[in-house]
Amino acid sequence: MKRDTARKKIEGLRKKINKHNKLYYVENKPEIPDAEYDRLYKELERLEKEFPEFITPDSPTQRVGEEAIEGFVTVKHLSPMLSMDNTYSHEELREFDKRVKKGLKGQKIEYAVELKIDGVSVVLLYKQGKFLRGATRGDGIKGDDISNNVKTVKSVPMGFPSKKAKIPSIIEIRGEAYMTKAGFEKLNKDRIKKKETLFANPRNACAGSLKLLNSRITQNRHLDMWIWGIGHFEGVKLDTHYEVLEYLKKSGFRVNHNYKLCPSIEDVIKYCDSWQDKKEPLDYEIDGMVIKVNSLKQQEALGRTTKSPRWMIAYKFPAEKVLTKLLKVKMQVGRTGIITPVAIMKPVRVSGTTVSRATLHNFDEIRRLDIRIGDYIYIEKSGEIIPKVLRVSKEKRRGKPTPIKVPRVCPSCASPLHRDPEEVAIRCDSVACPAQLKKNLLHYVSKNAMDIEGMGDAIVDMLVDKKMIKDFSDIYRLKFDNIKRLERFADKSARNLIEAIEKSKSNDVHRLIFGLGIRHVGTRAAWILASGFGSLDKIKNTSRENFTNINEIGPVMAESIYDFFKTPKNIEIIKKLKLAGVKIEQKIRLKKSPLKEKTIVVTGTLEGYTRQAIEGLIRTLGGNVSSSVSKNTDFLLCGKEPGSKFEKAGALGVKIINEKEFKRMIGEK
Repeated sequence: MKRDTARKKIEGLRKKINKHNKLYYVENKPEIPDAEYDRLYKELERLEKEFPEFITPDSPTQRVGEEAIEGFVTVKHLSPMLSMDNTYSHEELREFDKRVKKGLKGQKIEYAVELKIDGVSVVLLYKQGKFLRGATRGDGIKGDDISNNVKTVKSVPMGFPSKKAKIPSIIEIRGEAYMTKAGFEKLNKDRIKKKETLFANPRNACAGSLKLLNSRITQNRHLDMWIWGIGHFEGVKLDTHYEVLEYLKKSGFRVNHNYKLCPSIEDVIKYCDSWQDKKEPLDYEIDGMVIKVNSLKQQEALGRTTKSPRWMIAYKFPAEKVLTKLLKVKMQVGRTGIITPVAIMKPVRVSGTTVSRATLHNFDEIRRLDIRIGDYIYIEKSGEIIPKVLRVSKEKRRGKPTPIKVPRVCPSCASPLHRDPEEVAIRCDSVACPAQLKKNLLHYVSKNAMDIEGMGDAIVDMLVDKKMIKDFSDIYRLKFDNIKRLERFADKSARNLIEAIEKSKSNDVHRLIFGLGIRHVGTRAAWILASGFGSLDKIKNTSRENFTNINEIGPVMAESIYDFFKTPKNIEIIKKLKLAGVKIEQKIRLKKSPLKEKTIVVTGTLEGYTRQAIEGLIRTLGGNVSSSVSKNTDFLLCGKEPGSKFEKAGALGVKIINEKEFKRMIGEK
């Protein structure tokens, strides 16, 4: 593979993996099965190994899992809590055994094998036998402090429950929080009654419950926990993982009894296979087995990679495949406007649950599978999560089954659909589309857009659910008397919101353009459009070709801008914004500026500007704001307590200026 092709492939894989990481860890709405995610991840690992010059610190291969969630305090673990490598075959288990033997240079090895609970990893910290805090795994080094939610899990003791074993001075106890199958079914039935989005599986329901800011709601989710190991510990002597489990059990913690010592990898394989058919009666989900080198000294000797311990691996059970009939295909509009075809099937039981729907991903996939309504199809629940259509049973095809047509208009709002030349997805670009409204509103009111303080997730949810907002222009019709009667509002908070809405009307046009959420248009492109055209009306009347003639606007972005301003509902909303008093035009006159076409990086805290204000000023004066220092950086604007950018600028010989020098440069007192 050529270097340029590899670079593009690596960037594309990172983008996909980061998207699915966010869906899995943050939004709790996975779109692909574990096996597909692992395939993407292994492909990225392979390419980065072949082309190490393209490895970056923010690559998914260099981090463990989820990001910190806003609203929780971040805490540091006493010892790293890394993720596991996954394997799907006996041969890969044998390869793991070979690596372990090579690393330990012929030492005798035994393995501890446990059930892999499909839940959420949690770190419990105890000091002198008393519960100190509970935290998520996070990035493996730091996690979110979820102590209040952990306290609602009745099987988590607030102190060492038994005095039969010696109490350590300090110990990190690791476990897997989970939701029972019965609890999950009950939760989704309640959500159906309330017309709320269903959780994909018990694991995601558990993750969402642990990250609720209101622990009273968590308490009603009936979570439980299995304890499976320890991190840092002081004051007790333990030599093997088997001893750890026995010690925790003797101390009164809830340890799953289904663990076994195996003297060889062949014994490991037999024990793993024995659970393939025994997992169904369990009241909790398991998606495989965990294999660990038993000796703690040997674990230490084997060490770890950046992401995973070398002494541990997860064996995922092979997916179960079943045959069923495709009854129809429903078009579903996602929060980003992508139209996803969903197979509606004759209900069939697979991997312990009855399924009647499966994603078909996109229309290229439908063509690849040659799938038609009325066909018999094979499906699986790979990784025990989301049903996936594998292939059509052509031998069972009868007559002329109906082809699946690509829709031309959005099933939610009837707006025309568009497809970017470089994407397989088709999407709705209407900012008034009901299926996308909440996501679009949160973007519109965000800091870099219209900056309407006080309109966070919960408020937007409430205003949309109560049908007080149907598009952006409705924000400016909100009245003080209507808002103060809502839950969460008092007179002062209602008044503050109205003032913030009123203030946003006079924002610069580039912030409105960014807030409209045009595909591929970020803050820089929004500024280019505002400074180049001066008004939304002029942008609306511009041809595709004129957009591509503008520096920094390529054909894909030009197509997206053109389509956005040719969507009737978008034009209607812009008219309503104008009538509401929102500024949609402005004159931007760039005087001769020392910043014109200069690339500037900002680091540290400035006295006279917020980060948002300084970046806006630099752009107003014709400069480019970059987030990273490189040899192309013209200068670094440095405030108090600068980060690593300061050191990198020094190493590269980039000019560094302080706030006073910057003000002198632009002629500001």
